[in-house]
Amino acid sequence: MSQMEPIPGGNLPPGFDSSSCRSVYVGNIHVNVTDKLLAEVFATAGPLAGCKLIRKDKSSYGFVDYHDRSSAALAIMTLHGRQLYGEALKVNWAYASGQREDTSGHFHIFVGDLSPEVTDATLYACFSVFPSCSDARVMWDHKTGRSKGYGFVSFRNQQEAQSAINDLTGKWLGNRQIRCNWATKGVGSNEDKQNSDNQNAVVLTNGSSGSQENTNEEAPENNPAYTTVYVGNLSHVVTQAVLHSNFHALGAGVIEEVRVQRDKGFGFVRYNTHEEAAFAIQMGNGKIVCGKPMKCSWGSKPTPPGTASNPLPPPPPPPAQPYQIAPSTGINQGYSAADLLAYQRELALSQAAASGLSGQALLQLTGQHGLSAASMGLSSSGSQALYDGYPNSLAAAQQLMYYR
Repeated sequence: MSQMEPIPGGNLPPGFDSSSCRSVYVGNIHVNVTDKLLAEVFATAGPLAGCKLIRKDKSSYGFVDYHDRSSAALAIMTLHGRQLYGEALKVNWAYASGQREDTSGHFHIFVGDLSPEVTDATLYACFSVFPSCSDARVMWDHKTGRSKGYGFVSFRNQQEAQSAINDLTGKWLGNRQIRCNWATKGVGSNEDKQNSDNQNAVVLTNGSSGSQENTNEEAPENNPAYTTVYVGNLSHVVTQAVLHSNFHALGAGVIEEVRVQRDKGFGFVRYNTHEEAAFAIQMGNGKIVCGKPMKCSWGSKPTPPGTASNPLPPPPPPPAQPYQIAPSTGINQGYSAADLLAYQRELALSQAAASGLSGQALLQLTGQHGLSAASMGLSSSGSQALYDGYPNSLAAAQQLMYYR
């Protein structure tokens, strides 16, 4: 049993070490579950040193202490997902509140499109390339025990938080490309925040969770000085002209500047107003350009005060396609050499008939077309044979338009 280990998951603190942990957190407990029933269920994994149930109106949670670590590990492996009154228990290691840093004064970003297997530790490892990353939390559905597909990452430094948004949007984490932006009001519900604060914590504190929204009024989405759109996940073939053309096609507003870092796969598009940039982010995010979906978010810096407006001229229209004759329905396009010869003959005859040419003039005309009078079935006796032999000169003239 000492060799059996639960799979790390849930909202464990970054770098959490369970080697000496003997307590487990139990979440998503049905309101009808009593202290006695909870103790009886978890005693199946080993002798208990303590059991505490914290009752809530909708979904309770609790903590179970064991005498040894192996019993706690067995409880996580065997009781996670166990149904009590139709609710699946969520069981994981418990940790002391001091093991999580208070992030209430930090800067928080939203991370979406997370793969189901991504845990707090995985998310933290991804963003910890930035030294000021302080916490990372995946939001979990407490009824199913599964990830909701998004989470929040906290940073002590605002500039590094913005750099994380710029650099990691569109990067692969697990089986999906993640999307990042500033955490804003309405992203997470109060229930999410409360459950995230309670999750796995032996002693609750007033510290906020990583899911708290950034209410800083200087955040880009709330600051009218931000007018630049960061564009990530660009193909290396995307040039400044290509990016300009695609954002011009969005019709979001007046474009002041376009820059592209082709070797790094990102660029910037600066608009005249904050509202235009916000609309461009909404319209451009996910748009396919040169085979890859763009990842749009706010630029890292506000536009300096007093910057003069100097709109870029509209991009030139794309080069016109060479003229091509579209096939006409019901008209045979496969003409043989004999067909073309017959056409030339009827064309010459119709022209001669229309102009009342004499036989001599007709011979001159046929010579210009490389036709002999014999091949036309005519003699030099005059134009009367012309009319007798080819009365349907109108039909021939109509065929002419199919060849022009």
